[in-house]
Order: sequence, then structure tokens, then C-alpha cells
Amino acid sequence: MLAGFVGFRRFPQWCSANSLPPDRETWRRSARELVSQPPSSSGESQVPPGEAGVPEQPRNLCRQIAPFENRDRRAFSSACNARRAGTVGSTTWEGATRTLMMDAQTWRAGCCCLLLLALVGSTRSEGVQSCEEVRKLFQWRLVGAVKGLPDSPRAGPDLQVCISKKPTCCTRKMEERYQTAARQDMQEVLQSSSSTLKFLISRNAAAFQETLENLIRQAENYTSIFFCNSYRNMALEATASVQEFFSDVGLYLFGADVHPEEFVNRFFDGLFPLVYNHLISPGVTDSSLEYSECIRMARRDVSPFGNIPQRVMGQMGRSLLPSRTFLQALNLGIEVINTTDHLHFSRECSRAVLRMQYCPHCQGLTLSKPCMGYCLNVMRGCLAHMAELNPHWHAYIRSLGELSDAMHGTYDIEHVLLNFHLLVNDAVMQAHLDAQKLSEQINKICGRPIRTPTQSPRCSFEGSKEKHGMKISPRNGEETLANRRKEFINSLRLYRTFYGGLADELCVNELAAADGLPCWDGEHIVKSYTQRVVGNGIKAQSGNPEVKVRGTDPVINQIIDKLKHVIQLLQGRSPKPNKWELQMGSGGGMAEQVSGECDDEDGCGGSGSGEVKRTLKITDCS
Repeated sequence: MLAGFVGFRRFPQWCSANSLPPDRETWRRSARELVSQPPSSSGESQVPPGEAGVPEQPRNLCRQIAPFENRDRRAFSSACNARRAGTVGSTTWEGATRTLMMDAQTWRAGCCCLLLLALVGSTRSEGVQSCEEVRKLFQWRLVGAVKGLPDSPRAGPDLQVCISKKPTCCTRKMEERYQTAARQDMQEVLQSSSSTLKFLISRNAAAFQETLENLIRQAENYTSIFFCNSYRNMALEATASVQEFFSDVGLYLFGADVHPEEFVNRFFDGLFPLVYNHLISPGVTDSSLEYSECIRMARRDVSPFGNIPQRVMGQMGRSLLPSRTFLQALNLGIEVINTTDHLHFSRECSRAVLRMQYCPHCQGLTLSKPCMGYCLNVMRGCLAHMAELNPHWHAYIRSLGELSDAMHGTYDIEHVLLNFHLLVNDAVMQAHLDAQKLSEQINKICGRPIRTPTQSPRCSFEGSKEKHGMKISPRNGEETLANRRKEFINSLRLYRTFYGGLADELCVNELAAADGLPCWDGEHIVKSYTQRVVGNGIKAQSGNPEVKVRGTDPVINQIIDKLKHVIQLLQGRSPKPNKWELQMGSGGGMAEQVSGECDDEDGCGGSGSGEVKRTLKITDCS
């Protein structure tokens, strides 16, 4: 039936599927123009299908036109009746009450008005009378059916956030559920945005720890093979000291409260009785425990190994301490990300996210997205405290890179551990050269032992080195620990401004509508957001029109304090972070600190009480 009306009247230009709805006055004016247009002289269509007239599918017209009140319909009815009664225009209609047959002019005018009324009514019914899509999306998002969902729009006087003068598809309970969903969405989008960074750090932290464990085992094998090949008579007896030493190295690297100077001294204290019994005064292999203990205690007085123990302490300190700090810093990076992924947002932030994400649903706008500026204001307000991490996070990554670059040569743990057996060989050779003097000194301190020649157990590793994991493998230059660190730092540098740009990244990549598209501004669908857009950080939020930011976040403050602390450790409290050193005290102790005065070959001289100064352990990191 509607197909026969195509040529009767030309519809206003704004009446198309892509136009925004006009106000009531525009409707009234268009109606008056429509009924006053001169009719076509023929019954054929004057407007081709698909042009400015009624489209081929009338029900697709003006879908975005807002519903109107009954008085607007009455205005159209009056206009149509007046046209049919001849009171509008210069042409009168005579005999309307005397015949049942309408002429073509009256038929066109009447049917055109009816068509307009039908369009208004269909727009009203399609736009707001059904909440079916809202119900479906609500049930899908919140898993399962929920009682009390409205079938059609109704007033919502009890709504707290999604307040609208128009009828709404939301109830107070729906709004509360949407509030919960909005908080969950925020955590999910934060976790999603940080997942790549978190994986990068956690994967490399685990890989570095595994590499260090393998490195320690390999260095232990090198040392055991050295004894087996060069000093077979004492190889088995030295095994316990070697294993204990490298076990302590691992404990220290992975955060245990052990001190390098202690396990270095303990190793050489245990080595001296073996060297004395097998090289300096051979044949005394079954000396009493008391005599062996006397020799062990005399080691620091007679200095059989020269300055080798001090050199080992210096190299261990220069390599182990930075590596230990590097690992601890990576673990702190993971802690920072885990904390920010599970932040509790303020009430103001939660309400703002609800208004941005779910309030459009209450008006049936289930596919709408927030305007870019609107999204930035909401997210920059919600993440204002998190943005305060940015300068500290940037400094953290920079300090990690500086320390990694400084860990080379005698500061490279790989170099130090894999060459430890060479220093042990130098120490044994030094004692062997001073055998006569050392024998006299020990006789004075511990007396002469009773000689009881015995056969010492021989090395059991020969012929079965591969079985015991003792084979020395050549090192691949492309797979060194230093190269892996460099590759990791280069990847990590891409995230230096992660926390400063997080709000912008979320809006651009996930939340906001693309430029040029209609979008949600918190109240309506508009062409663009007109409010002022604020910057990042707490200070910039004073003029935020969407979120009120108050005070500071104690959790973020705690994270900032931890970052500051680990940055100090990474930098060594010095502008030259490559000057890590272990300073020897006069009592044989060692303090972990930064110094630029130590020689790579010798221990650092200086006065001190021998107490250990700890500047490494991170406190309150639970």
C-alpha cells in the first residue's frame, strides 16, 4: 500500500537514516510545508526511489528521530483534517460530505499525513518501547537471567548514576550490578594492558635465575675437575668444601642472609689443612681433628695463600652483589605490576566508569562508545595516582640498564665464577712455594704431628666425567649472560613511560570511539566532546569535569618508596654505578659498598672494625 504513496509529497531533507533527529518545531514546520505543496498532476511517482523522497523501505526512515508527545500528533492530524476540509491553501474541497469518492488531490494529502503519523509512531515504538537488547546484553554480561528486568522503558527515579529525563531500561538493582561490572572491567583492562610487560619481566627473572643456577653448577664442576686433574690425593677431601662454597654463592645470589666474606674465608680455612697435609707436610693424612682444626684456625695468621683470598673476595663482591641486586630489582618490578593490576578505585572513579561504560545501555544505546576526550578525562582521573609512578618507573628502568652495562670484566659474574678454579690453583701454588716457612710456622703454633703414613683416597671422577656432569662445555658468545641482559634491557626500555601513558593507551586502543564517529559524552550521543580535557597526574585533575580526585593513595606511595629504595641500590648511591666493590677491613671483614679506589688484582686496604655494613637487603617488601 505504501508503495503507491511514493510520488505524493517530497519529504524533508533531514528525514534519512543517517540524520540526527530534529526538534518538534522542525517537525511542525515540515508538516505544514508538506501539506501545502502542490500535488502532482499525474498519479505517477515524481521522486525516484532512493532519492530525497520516501525510500523504498519506509520503515527504515528516521529511526533516530526521538518520540514526540500526543500534542504533536494532534498538530499533524489537525493539519491533515484542515487540508481535507479545504481550510488550508487556496483550493477548497467541495462536496466532501456528499460523496464517498475522494479526488486524487485529497487522497494524496490525507495519505501523506497518515504516512507521517505512522512514521512518528513507528519511531517512538522502535526507539524506546522495547528493552529487549538491553535485557539480553545485561544477562549475557552478568551470566544468567536476572529477575525484575523491565520489558519496556519506564521512569527511573531511584537511579543514582544513570539519571535521565527520558524513560530508562535500567532499575536500581541493574545499576548496582553494572557498578560491579564496571570495576571488574577496569581491573581486566589494566591486567590486559600490563600483561606483556609483566610477562617480559617475570620470564626474564626466571630465566636469569635458572641461568645463574646452571652457571654455579658449571663453576663447581670446573673447580672439582681442577682438583681431580691437578691434586688427585686431596680431590675427594676437597669436594665438601667446594660444594659448600658454591652452595653459599647461590644462597647469596638469590637473597639469603649470608655474607660473601664469610663463605670465602670458610673455603680457604678448609682448604689449608688439605694443602698442608698433602703438599707441605705429606704423610700426615690421619692427623687428629684437633690438629686439623688448629691448622685451619692458623690460616688467617700465617697467610699461606698470599693475597688470593682477598682477590677472590673482591671479585665475588664486584660480581655477586650487582647480580643479586639485579634479580631483586626484577622481582620488585613484578611486585609493582601486580599491585597496580589490583588497585582499589575510589567511589568517584567507579561511578564515572559506570556512567561512561553502562549508562548508555539504559537508553538502549548498547553499541555506543565514549568520546575520546570524555574517556581521557575519566581514565586520567581514575589513574591519576598511578601516573605518579611514572618518573620513578622511568628511573628504575634506566638504573637497571646502567647496572647491566656496568657488569662486565671482573664485574661479570659469569667471568668470575667460571675462572674461580684458576685463583684456587694460584692459592695452592703459593702455599706450595712457601712450604718450608709455613711448616715452621705451623710447628710453632700447633706443635709437631705424629706421622702415620696412610693411603689417601684417589679421585673417582676420571673416566666418568660425563656421567657425573663434569664435562666442560665451550661457551657460546651469543648466549652469554651479558648478551641476554642486554636484549632484555632493550625490550624493557620500550615501557619506560608505561604508567604515564596508561590512561591514553586504554582509551585509544580499547575504550573510546574513533575520531569522527558519534559518541557518548556521559549524557547523550554527540558528534564531539566539548568539555575541557585534563592532563595526567594528580595535580592536573583539579579541573577534571568527570572525576573528583582527592588526597593520595597509600598503596601507590608505598610502591614509590620501594622503587626509590631499589633505585638507590641499583645506582650504588653513586653517580658511577660501575664502581661496586667489597672493601676489606683491618680485621679481615668486608663491607658491601661502592668504591672507586679498589684495584682489580688486590684487596682494598683500609681500617675498619670487621663488621659487615649491609646496604643491599630490601626491607618491607612483603
